[in-house]
Amino acid sequence: MTLIYQNPLPIKNIGDPFILRAPDGIYYCYATSAPDGFKAWSSADLVYWTDIGYIYKRREESWGVSDFWAPEVVHYKDKYFLHYSARWGKNQSLRIGVATSASPSGPFTDVFNHPMFDFGYAAIDGHVFFDDDARNYFYYSRDCSENVVDGRHESHLYVAELDDNLTSLKGEPRLITRPEQDWERRSGPEWLWNEGPFVLKHDSRYYLMYSANFYASREYSVGYAVAESPVGPFVKAAENPILFSPSAEISGPGHNSVTTSPDGRELFIVYHIHTDPQNPSGDRQVCIDRMGFREDGSLYVTGPTNTSQSIPSQE
Repeated sequence: MTLIYQNPLPIKNIGDPFILRAPDGIYYCYATSAPDGFKAWSSADLVYWTDIGYIYKRREESWGVSDFWAPEVVHYKDKYFLHYSARWGKNQSLRIGVATSASPSGPFTDVFNHPMFDFGYAAIDGHVFFDDDARNYFYYSRDCSENVVDGRHESHLYVAELDDNLTSLKGEPRLITRPEQDWERRSGPEWLWNEGPFVLKHDSRYYLMYSANFYASREYSVGYAVAESPVGPFVKAAENPILFSPSAEISGPGHNSVTTSPDGRELFIVYHIHTDPQNPSGDRQVCIDRMGFREDGSLYVTGPTNTSQSIPSQE
C-alpha cells in the first residue's frame, strides 16, 4: 500500500464536502454533487474513495425543488440524519431540510414535507454539534440572498439548541457572527459572507470554523472564532484566515468539515478547491490536510497542500 497521498482527492465536480466516520470506521463523504439530490463516496483510509451514488434524490412530493447544497450526515440513536439546503418550491427561497436513513449510504427520506424550520428568510449550511452534556446545537447561515444590511447583502451565522430528535430548534436562533474582519471583505463590498459553519470543542472551548468571501472566487477562505459557550459570544481569531489561496495553483479553499485519522491520533480538515484555479466556479474537488491546536489554544492548518503528504495515520 502506498504511504503517501496528494491533493486533490479523486472526488470531483462537487462542493461543500462533509466527512462522517461511521461506527464501523468507514468514512463517508457527502457533498453538493447533483442538481436533484446528493451523492456520496466511501473510504477505509481517507485516501482511496468509492463512488456509492445517490444517497438522497428529490421525489415528486419533495419540498425542495433545486439548489441542493451542503449536505451533512450524523449518526444518532442508531439512525443517520441528513441536514441539507434546498430551494423551497412554495416560495423559491432557500431553506434547510432533514432526512433520515438506517444506513450512512442511504436512501435518506425526508422527515417532513416542508423545511425543518422557517423564520421567513433564506437559510443554508446546517451543522449539528453534540456537546459533552448531551445537549445538541444547530448552526446555520442566514443567506445573503435575502439579508440586506446597510445596503449590503450579508450572510450571517446563527445558532440554536436542537431537540432530542434532531428535527426542530428549541427557542429563537442567536446571531453569532457577521462579516467584519478585513479578509472577509475581499470579494465585496456589496456582497459579504459568513457561511459553512463547523464546530469543534477543545480544552472546554468552542471553535467555530467558517468560510467567507464569494465561493466562486480565489478569495474564498476559512477562518475561526472561539467562545466559552456553544452559543457564544464568539471572538474571531486575529490571525484569520487560516486556510486561503497561497499561489496561482490553488484557488478558493473553503467550506470545511473536520475528521480524524483511522487511528484517531490526527485531525484532518476537509475542504474544496476550484478545479480550474484560473477560472473559479462551482466546479470544485475535495482536499484534506492536517490541522491541530497550538499550546496557546490557537487553531492551525498545515495547508493547503498540492504535494505528496504522508497518509493519515492508520490503526
